[in-house]
Amino acid sequence: MLHTPPITKNLIIINVLMFFALQVGERWGVDLNEILGLHFFKAPNFHFYQFITYMFMHANFTHIFFNMFALWMFGRVMEKEWGPRRYVFFYLACGIGAGLMQEFTQTATYYIEGLNNYQIISDGLNQMSMGTYLSQWTTIGASGACYAILLGFGMTFPNERILLLIPPIPLKAKYFVAGYIVIELLSAFGSQGDSVAHFAHLGGMFFGWIIIRYWRHHDGKQKNGFTSWEEYKPQHESFVERMRRKWNEIFGKEKDNFEDHQDDDGFNARRQSEQKEVDRLLEKIKRSGYDSLTEEEKRKLFDAGKK
Repeated sequence: MLHTPPITKNLIIINVLMFFALQVGERWGVDLNEILGLHFFKAPNFHFYQFITYMFMHANFTHIFFNMFALWMFGRVMEKEWGPRRYVFFYLACGIGAGLMQEFTQTATYYIEGLNNYQIISDGLNQMSMGTYLSQWTTIGASGACYAILLGFGMTFPNERILLLIPPIPLKAKYFVAGYIVIELLSAFGSQGDSVAHFAHLGGMFFGWIIIRYWRHHDGKQKNGFTSWEEYKPQHESFVERMRRKWNEIFGKEKDNFEDHQDDDGFNARRQSEQKEVDRLLEKIKRSGYDSLTEEEKRKLFDAGKK
């Protein structure tokens, strides 16, 4: 936690504090999950603020431990990559999106099973009003937001290797994320009644995908006449080679200048430093893609290309 950026650290702290508050509340007969969890919108205890509060509540220690571990593992990387403002917006927006997906899924179940035609429903040997029954449809946990953070990591660093626990083998992030999506899809349609909000997980990832695609389109727009970065470069590899040739042209044009400055150690050191920086950025693009560059790195690369 010592090197965890502030937003990720504070999100973990808030979740842990709310988990402790849940334990204390239970001793006093107060169920915070009942108050702050996300209920089905037709239930009498549904409130709009629950779209925010539900993602800070958890069922048990295992639930919160794995969510917070995932948030710490991938969230700290994405916070540094996106910056605090984008990161916190992404986390909350995807958490809300996961809640909306869960509400949509529950609505489909409500009408498909014909629950809208009943006032009284049997639950085992007991009977209860439909309002009481629907009040039990409660969603809690940060899983939707955490799955979205995982997706963001996979989309931003697709070739970064992640060491699996079982089996202990390295796997590229893009395959790791794809595997999780497949597992959630199979679980959503094949594990009915397992009390896990699989569609909420998928909903968080879906909203995360939309947001990242929008950011990439928005950030890719250039003021030099090109609609987007993708139109400017067919492939990353060709772009890298193009920039290397451009850099060589720059040095070729300034060959005569070097003769005038051959005794100027400061000039030579500066040119060598600039060349090393461009080489580093080009290698980063080859390894992780153009979107892995920060805004400052993108500016440096384009400034070098305009010289």
